[in-house]
Amino acid sequence: MLIGLFVASAAGLAAWVGAGFWFKRGVEEPSYSVLSNDGDVEVRKYAPQIVATTEVEGDREAALNEGFRRLAGYIFGKNRSKTKIAMTAPVSSTPSEKIAMTAPVAATALEEGKFRVTFTMPPGYTMDTLPEPEDERVQLVVQPAQEVAVLRFSGWARGPVVQERTTDLLEWVKRHDRPALGAPTLAQYDPPFTMPLMRRNEIWVALQ
Repeated sequence: MLIGLFVASAAGLAAWVGAGFWFKRGVEEPSYSVLSNDGDVEVRKYAPQIVATTEVEGDREAALNEGFRRLAGYIFGKNRSKTKIAMTAPVSSTPSEKIAMTAPVAATALEEGKFRVTFTMPPGYTMDTLPEPEDERVQLVVQPAQEVAVLRFSGWARGPVVQERTTDLLEWVKRHDRPALGAPTLAQYDPPFTMPLMRRNEIWVALQ
């Protein structure tokens, strides 16, 4: 059931990729340390970070499209101070200037017909310095430090491939007796014009 929901979220996430809003060049990634490597699985420790997140109900593709629109609206200036959070500009220490958004953009299935879409905010910002969203459905949340099991793969993140790689990661988690926290997440790093063999996709599972 959980894997099926996740595959559904992956299908919906493809819609925002097709919109062509996100360009990788100049986009930072959240900092992390590698704790271990075991074949295709890497265990990372992420520092605390702030994410912009929204939860959407409805048909999977419509829900994921709506979630992306809400968050894109926030970073492109739909906030109380009209600040644009540009995906390709340098990180800035002043809220009035453009700043870079980090990669990846992630989607997690919460339950049947409900999805969470998340953008990670760049380093150097706090809850006090990030602009307040105008849309009350968009929330800024401090995500605590966490350990995450990650399985990376290339190509297009489509249903059968995502399901297979998600199964592989969940089997690794079970085999190593590392209880998972919540549902798996699909993280994507590349714009739609990237060649399949050059694309970077990851399945994440937070670990207890």
